[in-house]
Amino acid sequence: MIAATGLRWILTLLFAVPAAHALWCALRPDARAAARVDHAVHAAMGVLMAAMAWPRGMDLPAAPQIALFSVGALWFVVAAPFRTRGRTPLRTVLAAWPDVLTTAAMVWMLAAMASGTAHGHGGGGGAHGAHHAGGGSGAATMSLSGTGQSLTAGLLAAVLLALGVVRLAAALDRARAGRPAPRAPAPVAAGDAAVGDGGGPALDDACHAAMALGMAVMFALMV
Repeated sequence: MIAATGLRWILTLLFAVPAAHALWCALRPDARAAARVDHAVHAAMGVLMAAMAWPRGMDLPAAPQIALFSVGALWFVVAAPFRTRGRTPLRTVLAAWPDVLTTAAMVWMLAAMASGTAHGHGGGGGAHGAHHAGGGSGAATMSLSGTGQSLTAGLLAAVLLALGVVRLAAALDRARAGRPAPRAPAPVAAGDAAVGDGGGPALDDACHAAMALGMAVMFALMV
């Protein structure tokens, strides 16, 4: 999807670090079963998003990925009511929506590319043929055809950018304070429901911010 090699490496880093952190959290001996599932979904998303930035990543079959992240989005929705931890129902929903959004956005991206609505710049033609245009001009080798698809990608890019900025600000605030911040000011992803199941609140927020910002760039490049 990405033509510029430098941008490929930047995005790979943005996705690889959260993926490694999520994998580490999932394998922690003291992690609870629900948290392991959360982190496993995050790790898979990070790995596959990083792969998508490279030519070979575009050759991966889309159907299994769509199925995986559809189940992942459903998991975050279904599991949300069981993560109240003393919060009101509204705050429980707010805590779950970032994970639902990112997994659902991943499903949309994969479906758009698999459906053939994406076309490559420079003669690739088709979602999976776009990677052959690696020498094309611009940052991306693929974009969406159709106003509706492009508007959706642009909207998702804007929402993910806002989410990434909010999570980055929360990470900086928590790191500066040196202690977990109150849950109310900013939504907390479902995977962060149990602080003991991950690194630290600041690191968790930083990883979620990196994932959201990286996805925002990917969506923006598709417009």
